[in-house]
Amino acid sequence: MNAWRLRLQQLWRGAGTALRAARGGLLVSVLIVGLVGMAAAIAAMIETSRQNAVIAQLADGRDVAVDPAAAPDALLLARHHFLIVHDQLDEAQIFAEIAAPRASPHIRALLLYNLGNARVRQAFGYIETADLDRAASAIGLAKANYRQALGIEPQNWNLKHNLDVAQRLVRDLPRGSASEEDDPPPGEKAKPLWSDLPGLPRGLP
Repeated sequence: MNAWRLRLQQLWRGAGTALRAARGGLLVSVLIVGLVGMAAAIAAMIETSRQNAVIAQLADGRDVAVDPAAAPDALLLARHHFLIVHDQLDEAQIFAEIAAPRASPHIRALLLYNLGNARVRQAFGYIETADLDRAASAIGLAKANYRQALGIEPQNWNLKHNLDVAQRLVRDLPRGSASEEDDPPPGEKAKPLWSDLPGLPRGLP
């Protein structure tokens, strides 16, 4: 009987030792997980700070390079806006095309929308200097941008509105500058664009 009691006591002590060891291991595991999480949070804060610094530099007009194939959406928009406001529209087009495969659908549509707006503004500038051929070319590119964006966000009202502005703008150009696809239906006279539309299409930038 004493032997059995001794054996039970030994088993109990062994179980207690194992439990204490398990508790110690669990605490170590929790500590490691906590440290890993803290390190990840710190790294994220550093990266966010870096991105904000780049965005601020671009907003100040500094030509800071951004990789369109790897940059997050906020940097894509900031760099694309920089290219547009500095009249580098061809570079902005290439930038948007490279960014497209990994950017979110909304950001892809927004890049195309902003580029289309920039091309319409460019067309107004050409019209003011009577350079109608270049104006028609710029409007054609703007329409292509808007239509691509509508393929991504077909219910976007601003895209529909600005595409309509671009189409009406082409119809108001002297004959020979507009393409046949923009001719109004037979019997319908194109309404002068300048009478009721603002000088710039809606939307940013």
